[in-house]
Amino acid sequence: MKLSESEENYIKSIYNLQIKTEKVNTNSLAVFLNTSPASITDMLKKLKSKKLLEYKKYYGFRLNEAGNTEALKIIRRHRLWEFFLVAKLGMEWDKVHDIAEELEHVSSPELINRLDAYLGKPKTDPHGDPIPDERGKVVLLKQKPLKDLAMKQNAIVSSVSSQGHEIMEMLNHYGIGIGSQIKVLKSFEFDGSLQIKIARKPECIISGMAAQNIYVYDN
Repeated sequence: MKLSESEENYIKSIYNLQIKTEKVNTNSLAVFLNTSPASITDMLKKLKSKKLLEYKKYYGFRLNEAGNTEALKIIRRHRLWEFFLVAKLGMEWDKVHDIAEELEHVSSPELINRLDAYLGKPKTDPHGDPIPDERGKVVLLKQKPLKDLAMKQNAIVSSVSSQGHEIMEMLNHYGIGIGSQIKVLKSFEFDGSLQIKIARKPECIISGMAAQNIYVYDN
């Protein structure tokens, strides 16, 4: 199925939103994409006409099976390109998202499968997010937010849910990356900030917002 870049962006956005909620509505998608509800409605009609969407006016919508398949193809391309840019071109992990946003629209299956094989079929991207395989299968990580980690329990940083420049800059500053060994030393009730220790790094304090976006698994 041939989709425009705009249609692909909408499909991926709906997929990411519906992971968090049972139904996505026009307003939530408009906020997510920073666009008008009228533009959202027009695009939903196009996606429904292509049989990618289950949509009822004033109720909500979700991708159907075909829509989910297309979304996972886009996500697979995006995350493979991020891995390539970091692992093969040596780019920093906080600078590859926007470039991958452009490259994800190169939709040749042969190219993407060859890229996957060339990279050694990686399981996760540089931010720790799972990469769907060519059949669209995603292996979900058994992880939890850093804010839920027990005091003085050793853990490994597995992923970062928010990949904005600001949080990535902060993580780089403190030397926090995927695979970093981490321990929470103290939690501050006032604002949810945490005093943490990264292996071979000085102790530091991160905000409650950062702690919600950093995910870990038990070591």
